[in-house]
Amino acid sequence: MMRPKSLVIPRAEWDKMAAHVSQEAPLEACGILAGTGDRAQMTILVANAAQSPVRFRMEAQEQWQAFVQMEEAGLEMLSIFHSHPNGPPVPSPTDVAEAAYPVVNIIWSPGRDGWQARGFWIEAGQVSEVTLRMEE
Repeated sequence: MMRPKSLVIPRAEWDKMAAHVSQEAPLEACGILAGTGDRAQMTILVANAAQSPVRFRMEAQEQWQAFVQMEEAGLEMLSIFHSHPNGPPVPSPTDVAEAAYPVVNIIWSPGRDGWQARGFWIEAGQVSEVTLRMEE
């Protein structure tokens, strides 16, 4: 996948991610957005096997099931999302070092007006921001 300029996320999928990160706090939450092109169509919630407030590791069986679910739906992985319950809303050195897929990395963190999300493309240790566009 080439780095997209933006990622379009329907409100229902945005709300599903926001609810998940809120419910899992103070632990980091994680999951996958699937879709086609630059448009997300499905949010798949995955358990954080690390059960940690400062790192995530997708539970292997659930991650495998997510890949099967995407393939059966004819979708591709567009994003991996996770939360930083204590901020900041940018990739940590660990996030950069462990970024294993060419997808948008969405990081959720608490803000003044509730949870907020930012998108990043991480490739060869370089980080660049990707615009997230919520769509009604």
